[in-house]
Amino acid sequence: GKERIKLPNGKTLNVTIPAGVKDGQQIRLRGQGGEGSGGGPAGDALVQITVKPHAFFERDGDNIRVTLPISLPEAVLGGKVEVPTVDGNVTMTVPKNANSGDKLRLKGKGLPQAGGKGRGDQLVTLQIRLPDGADEKLRDFVEEWAKQQSYNPRAGIKI
Repeated sequence: GKERIKLPNGKTLNVTIPAGVKDGQQIRLRGQGGEGSGGGPAGDALVQITVKPHAFFERDGDNIRVTLPISLPEAVLGGKVEVPTVDGNVTMTVPKNANSGDKLRLKGKGLPQAGGKGRGDQLVTLQIRLPDGADEKLRDFVEEWAKQQSYNPRAGIKI
């Protein structure tokens, strides 16, 4: 994208930031530095890039990581959900019996790679969210269901 920057000499420039630039990387602005010694040509200005954190998207190299809240019915039954990406919303299928922490991949929905060699992926971590004030019918159902189950998700933990 384009950014407006002010150089230490007071000069303001519109700079095009190339796709795939990472936090801490420098870009060279040829001929935009200080004057050369003895009346020589101006040197180059080096601009260090700082990538601001985003509230939803987390950068991991060329990949984007997100945590996507899903409802209990979406987790148990599976289904299609809308997922924000850096290019807009896409539809993703949540598999049946999904768990919090399950990771799904949206291939090619990450950031452009430097040099235009493709794109990273978007890695989606599911997080099951219950509504505030659990429904009484749901609570009654789960109590009855739990009486018939012997499943212990912690059974394999050995210390």
